[in-house]
Amino acid sequence: MNPTKSEKRRAIALFSGGLDSTLAIWLVKRQGVEVVALNIDIGFGSTKSKLEHMQNMCDQVGVELRTLDIRDQYLREILFNPKYGYGKNFNPCIDCHGNMFKIAKELMAPWEADFLISGEVVGQRPMSQRRDALDLVTGLSETSDILLRPLSAKVLPPTLPEREGWVDREQLLGITGRSRDVQLKLAEEIGLKDFEKPGGGCLLTDENFSKKLAEFIKYDTLEVEDIALLKCGRHLRLPDGAKLVVGRHKEDNEMILAALSPKYLKIRLLNATGPVAALSANATKADRELAARITATYGKTNPEERYEVQVGEEVLTVRPFDSKAPCQRYFINL
Repeated sequence: MNPTKSEKRRAIALFSGGLDSTLAIWLVKRQGVEVVALNIDIGFGSTKSKLEHMQNMCDQVGVELRTLDIRDQYLREILFNPKYGYGKNFNPCIDCHGNMFKIAKELMAPWEADFLISGEVVGQRPMSQRRDALDLVTGLSETSDILLRPLSAKVLPPTLPEREGWVDREQLLGITGRSRDVQLKLAEEIGLKDFEKPGGGCLLTDENFSKKLAEFIKYDTLEVEDIALLKCGRHLRLPDGAKLVVGRHKEDNEMILAALSPKYLKIRLLNATGPVAALSANATKADRELAARITATYGKTNPEERYEVQVGEEVLTVRPFDSKAPCQRYFINL
């Protein structure tokens, strides 16, 4: 799109739902630019859906929210072969950000946008927001001149939107470092409510989740339908190699049920209250029987009695272990 000077400009904002990306949108929108907030789903967000929260933040700053699911592409092209490696855990942040900006750039023409916005802050994160890392990201995505980072704009070279006067550089910020004092003060001044406190975010930066992921790919090819199961429950690896996920509470049980796919068998107690579990569909007979016993052990059961446990289409009669100790030997070591 090549609009004339008199036309209103439009920007696509990479939007996580967090405070920084919300403020970045506000800083640009207040200058008369139309902003569309784009949330790109790579599959490794928090265990709970953030859609309601993201919509609330967009409503507060008056912009449209659009979402894009790239989970399959992310698994195939980014997660396991990042050009710039990983951070402290299983997080290929530079390649991930570059991929997101590249996708956003490809949407500029169909969405009639003139430039991109990001809530990144120079020096805020040790891998992806170092000054040199920001340049690597824009290099990967070929967005160096059209990507505006409003929170740190004054400490970065002027971009096309600034040079062309689409936005006033003087009304942008020059934040650096890990302190969020400026952002929190600005949020208070403009009256933002219910925003997320700093921290959290992508599960790939979480040590325990990264270990579960690394253990999983030793035995199987990670597919989109596996990701949801990695986010919930107790994780066990049985002697013949089957994966078992046992719910810890009602929320876990609901997540496991929602995440079931043909790759997994559903396990549940038929004549007692207990957890829902998921077991690799190709589990051996021995692993199926062990999974049934473990599931019964975590239910409201008596080790002196026998219980019916449905494993897929099969019903097994098993006795729980005397304690949870025998189950724990199969836990994935985190």
